[in-house]
Amino acid sequence: MSESELSRAAAALADDALARLRSYARHETPTGGATALNALADVLERRYRELGADTERVERDTGDHLVARWGRTGDEPHVLLIGHHDTVWPCGTCETMPVVEEGGVLRGPGVYDMKGGLVVVELAMAVLQRCGMRPARPVRLVVAADEEIGSPTARAVVEAETAGAVAVLGCESPHPDGALKSARLGSTRVRIEVGGRAAHAALDPESGVSAVDELVDQLLAVREITAAEPTVLCNVGTIDGGGRTNVVPDRATADIGLRFADTATQDRVLAALGALAPVRPGAEVTVRTLTSRPAWSEPAAALLARVAAAGSDVGQRVDGRPAAGAADTNTPGAAGIPTLDGFGPLGAGAHAAHEQIRTASLAERGALLASVLATL
Repeated sequence: MSESELSRAAAALADDALARLRSYARHETPTGGATALNALADVLERRYRELGADTERVERDTGDHLVARWGRTGDEPHVLLIGHHDTVWPCGTCETMPVVEEGGVLRGPGVYDMKGGLVVVELAMAVLQRCGMRPARPVRLVVAADEEIGSPTARAVVEAETAGAVAVLGCESPHPDGALKSARLGSTRVRIEVGGRAAHAALDPESGVSAVDELVDQLLAVREITAAEPTVLCNVGTIDGGGRTNVVPDRATADIGLRFADTATQDRVLAALGALAPVRPGAEVTVRTLTSRPAWSEPAAALLARVAAAGSDVGQRVDGRPAAGAADTNTPGAAGIPTLDGFGPLGAGAHAAHEQIRTASLAERGALLASVLATL
């Protein structure tokens, strides 16, 4: 069976793949929405079984993770695919941001990040099935339910399925020009919690200790720490505290997102943040790491070359370069396992109101991934 037949098979199955993506996008799955996530996991699980996989649900209160396995079981080296079915969009988003196809573009919540990538996996396996082919190695797929908040419960699942993998392929979106992602920044979410002492803001202000004022000073200290590291990206994403203007606030918190180019910088900055101390007497400051993904800074040149060769077999030019965003591929990539990400369809607007994919790229990426799995 020639590899060019993979492209023809993908084209023949493209309409079905697009219909599935429209359905998945309309099935809204915000992170933490266990009922919605599990309902879509039911749909995905049935589809993977239709495509010949054995499946396993990893139950969690915030939404189940799903593992699918194709091919021989046991300790034989396998290829691991990684994706997620949670999105940043709350239920009801489709009412104001409907799933619409027009001019070769499909718009809607989650089509690019990353339900399109999940459909590419299905399409690749369906293409191989249609062509009477099998992957060269056993294939495993992890579909995480909490990737958008750093995979606090999915990371252990990813690590367990990574053991024994010869390669890890992430199905997140590619670079805008379709290039794969060959490395990623490290990503850590930190929470600063400040305790103070409540008091009447006018009658007895001296008895109070303002947690909000303390938090402001702590955030200035954070700015100094990160400003000294020119490669670090820092975003104070949320601030919360206090309750009434006539009460000295006794609590305040801030959640901070940090990105790192290398592990040494990551360790240095997190150590400095962990050493933050109260500025004013009576205040308490606690710094907690919510989630952390290590920096994946070493591209797997040999894997990229093999993927490029597989792409050439289906008439596609494939290259790769590092990316700023973090994902579950950070963990195997940082551990030195040959890893590439970005096998999802081409598009734009991750986490934005104009989120979209180019519909023709579904078949292209399906053929590419099928070729990779057939030869890797």
